[in-house]
Amino acid sequence: MASDMAASEERYKKSKYEEPSREEATMNTKKTPTTRLFLMMFLQMFIWGAWLPMIFVYLPMLGYTPFEQSWILNAFPVAAIISVFFGNQFADQNFAAERFLSFSHLVGGVALIGISMTTNFWMFLVLMWVYCLFYLPTMSITNSIAFAHMRNPVSEFGPIRMGGTVGWIAAAWPFVFIFVDWEMVQAAEPEGIIELVGMALSSGLAGDALRDVIPWTFRIAGIASLVLAVHSLALPHTPAQKDEGKDKPAWLEAIKLLKHPFIMILWIATLADAFVQHLQFNWTPVFLGSEQVGIPANWIMPAMSIGQVAEIATMLVLGTVLKKLGWKTTMMVGISAYIIRFGVYALLPEMTWLIVTINLLHGVCYAFFFASVYIFVDAFCPADIRSSAQGLFNVMIFGGGPLLAYSFGPWLIQSVFTKNGVIDFQSLFLIPIAISIIATLLLAIGFKPPANVSVKE
Repeated sequence: MASDMAASEERYKKSKYEEPSREEATMNTKKTPTTRLFLMMFLQMFIWGAWLPMIFVYLPMLGYTPFEQSWILNAFPVAAIISVFFGNQFADQNFAAERFLSFSHLVGGVALIGISMTTNFWMFLVLMWVYCLFYLPTMSITNSIAFAHMRNPVSEFGPIRMGGTVGWIAAAWPFVFIFVDWEMVQAAEPEGIIELVGMALSSGLAGDALRDVIPWTFRIAGIASLVLAVHSLALPHTPAQKDEGKDKPAWLEAIKLLKHPFIMILWIATLADAFVQHLQFNWTPVFLGSEQVGIPANWIMPAMSIGQVAEIATMLVLGTVLKKLGWKTTMMVGISAYIIRFGVYALLPEMTWLIVTINLLHGVCYAFFFASVYIFVDAFCPADIRSSAQGLFNVMIFGGGPLLAYSFGPWLIQSVFTKNGVIDFQSLFLIPIAISIIATLLLAIGFKPPANVSVKE
C-alpha cells in the first residue's frame, strides 16, 4: 500500500511539474475561453434542470407503478455507470471531446423531444434510456473540456461551472407561466396588468391539466440539447490523449486509485451524498406541492431553483474557502448542509417561507462537496487518466447514488411512508438526515489526503 501511495504521488509530481500535459502546455500561452465554456455549462445543466424536477410528479400522473417509475428513473444512474467504461474512455483516448459532446447532444435532443410526444410506458422507457446513455457521458466530458482549457482550475472552475447553475435556474422560471391555469385567471376577470400577473402567479395548474402541460419540460430540454450540439462545434479543440505505451484502458488505471484509503473513503462519502441529493430531487417536488406546504404547481420548479441561486455565490467563493479550510473541512460542511435542510423539512413543514428559503443550502451542498471533489480529483490524478478519474466519481454522483435513490425513493414515499393517502414526511426525512451524519463522520475520521495534494494558486 505504501509503495502504491508513493507511486501515485510520484506520478502526481511528474504530471504537475516535470512533464506538462497537452492542456497545461497550451494554457501557458492561451487565454481561457471563459465565455464559450460558461455557455457550454449553461446549456448542459439547462437540459437536465428543465425535465428533472417535474418528472417525479409526472410519472405517477401517467399511472405508472412505483416499480415502472424506478425503471424509467434508473436509466439515468445506470447510464452514468456505463459511461465511465464507454463515453469517458472515448473522450480520454479515442475521440475529440467536443465532437463527442456534439453528437451525444444531437441524439439526446431528438430522444427528449420524442419523450414529450408519448405516454406509452414502453416507448417512454426506451426513449429515456436512449437519452440517458448519450447524455451521461457528457457530464464528465464537459468537466474535462473545461479543465483542459483553464489556466488555473482552482480559481476558474467555480465561475465557469457557475454557468451550469445559471442554466438550471433559467430552466425553472419560465414554468411559472407555462404551468398557470389561464382559464382560472380569465374567469376571475382581473383588472389591470398588476392584478393579472398576481392572479397568474397564484393560479397553478393541477390534475389532468398539469399532466398535459408537463411534456413541455422535455420539449424545451430537447431544443436546448440540439443548441448545445451546435455550440459544441465552436468549443476549443480537445483532442484525444492517446498513450501508446499503455495496454490497459484509462478507466482501469482510474479504478486502481481506490487502493488508497483516502480515495476509497471519499468515493463512499460521494455515494452517500449523491444518494441524499437525489432523494431530495425525488421527494422535494412532492413535499412542496403537498397540503402541508401548499406551494402552487407553477412555483415548485422556481422554489427549488433557489438552491441554484445560492450555488452562484458559493461557487464564486469556493476557491477561497478551499484555501482557508482545506479539502476535508470544506467537504464536511457541504454534506452537513443536508442535515440542516432535511431537519427543517421534517420539523417545520408549516413554515412555508422557511421551507422555500432553506433550499439556499443546496448551493453549499453542491459547491462545497461535489465541486470540491472534482477539483481534488483534477489536482491528484495524472493527466492521462483525469477524465476517467472524474468519471469514476461520477459513477457515484450520477450512478450509484441516484440508482439507490430512484430504486427506493418512489417506493418509500408512495408505499412505506404513506398511510390512507397521507405521507409521513417527518419520518421519511429522517433517512437522509441519518445518512448525511454518517457520511460527515466518515470524512472526518478517514479522509486524509497526502500533503502534496494541496490547493494551489
